[in-house]
Amino acid sequence: MPYKVNPDSFGFLVTDVSRLIRAEMDRRIGEAGLGLTAAEGRTLSHAARAGVVRQNVLAERMGVEAMTLSATLDRLEAQGLIERQPDPTDRRAKLVHITGKADEILERMAPISAALRADASLGMAPDDWDRLLDLLKTVRATLSAAKSELAAKESTPE
Repeated sequence: MPYKVNPDSFGFLVTDVSRLIRAEMDRRIGEAGLGLTAAEGRTLSHAARAGVVRQNVLAERMGVEAMTLSATLDRLEAQGLIERQPDPTDRRAKLVHITGKADEILERMAPISAALRADASLGMAPDDWDRLLDLLKTVRATLSAAKSELAAKESTPE
């Protein structure tokens, strides 16, 4: 008898919710007339969240290839929404940071995100939604700590 995969396991649920949120946010950003593609809006949000960050780190956090991100950053830079500067600790690396002009776009995106969160939480009591967010933060912290421990072990000579 073939192995039966649980479609409601943690990994599938998180992946499905992430995919659905991303698709809906992309659709709403596209309809909002912000002058951005969905990828540009996503990148701008992630850059704002990260603060000044190396381009390769931003790509990793977003789960995209560095070359894909580079093209998106080129377009955002041409619009004056981000700036890239050499990293003073590594001349080969570029630091990405948002500009004041990006703040205007991010402010216009905020109600779109808020409406999507409201739609996603329909049928849930506010306390349940808050508890869900707290639980997800715990999972994120646990997985991040495990990743850091593994990286530390791998970089320590035996």
